[in-house]
Amino acid sequence: MAQRFRLDFNGAAVERELRAAAARGLLLAAEYVLAEAQDVVPLDEGYLQSTGTASVDDGDLTAAVSFDGPYAVRQHEELDWRHAPGRQAKYLEQPLNANRGPVQRIIAAEVRRALR
Repeated sequence: MAQRFRLDFNGAAVERELRAAAARGLLLAAEYVLAEAQDVVPLDEGYLQSTGTASVDDGDLTAAVSFDGPYAVRQHEELDWRHAPGRQAKYLEQPLNANRGPVQRIIAAEVRRALR
């Protein structure tokens, strides 16, 4: 004997919740990358390090991690500049590339929570 059931599916609400979860996951992942970058950003009496930010654009679901300052880009790109021990050029690129797995897991965890 077949049982009947009724399912009401509100696709618009589901989409809103999933987008919000993805945005939360992106922000958490960007903050994770920022923390990793803080460990290797060149030291200059703390100015550059203090300008690090993580942000998310909810509209197109993109995240950004950045450091500000008149020399932030040069510090990132100049591979032959000398830095204090443990500090380096590519202080954004390297932490992002080294942490792709954790970043993906952070985002996926937030989306999974929304699906419960």
